[in-house]
Amino acid sequence: MKMDLELRGYSPRTVKYYIAHVSRFSKHYNKSPELLGENEIRDYLHYCITQKNLSEGSVNTIYSALKFFYVKTLERDWKVDKIARIKEGRKLPVVLSQSEVKAILDTVKNLKHKAILTTIYATGLRVSEAANLKISDIDSENMQIFINQGKGKKDRYSLLSSTNLDMLREYWKLYQPKNYLFEGADGKNPITVRTIQKIFELAKEKAGVKKAATVHTLRHSFATHLLEAGTDICYIQRLMGHTNINTTTIYLHLRRVDLLNVKSPLDALAGI
Repeated sequence: MKMDLELRGYSPRTVKYYIAHVSRFSKHYNKSPELLGENEIRDYLHYCITQKNLSEGSVNTIYSALKFFYVKTLERDWKVDKIARIKEGRKLPVVLSQSEVKAILDTVKNLKHKAILTTIYATGLRVSEAANLKISDIDSENMQIFINQGKGKKDRYSLLSSTNLDMLREYWKLYQPKNYLFEGADGKNPITVRTIQKIFELAKEKAGVKKAATVHTLRHSFATHLLEAGTDICYIQRLMGHTNINTTTIYLHLRRVDLLNVKSPLDALAGI
């Protein structure tokens, strides 16, 4: 299975998780997955939904892993009408206001930590993309940041604001990173995603922001704030690295500009 995944160009992260899902499925029945079939798959997915209370997205990832294993590796039939993919609801992501973003960034006193969170918000990067930035990815001449092999193994460029550039230059003078822009404790490897998540969690707590926001919320906020400022959604799609425009249109539901100009009929009755 590992070879099949790698031959098809799946990312190391996906390879790791897909194999882990099939392994857990096998251990659940204490049998080789080769000895298991349609009934066990259906029962296991149902168990994940009703007993483990996993989210729709998590269950569908398990579904995809099992389907890959049985269809691609074992070359078995997969009856879609018998082994159904759970329908996922479309939830709107949490978005911070500009004042909330500022409040969070203002609580961070460590220059490196501040530069990391500021860069994520200023560019709309995923946290893993920010962690793996290299010094050579900062193109100050063209005022853009190169994202090398982002999600889906796609290269792209994002914005480099003058404010962000000034902060990164100040940070570089103080920390003198050699290869990765934000190095880990060993000075050789990039900072870990979990470390960045902890930095954000602490900053959010200090700022007193009560929303269920994560560091990924800075990315959603970046896109929403651009849309509210009148940026074309197709341009936002490119900056975010979305393959499908439908993924980007979710931010249309988050912007407040149009809603603020709509009056409730109750106000019309009251003469407001």
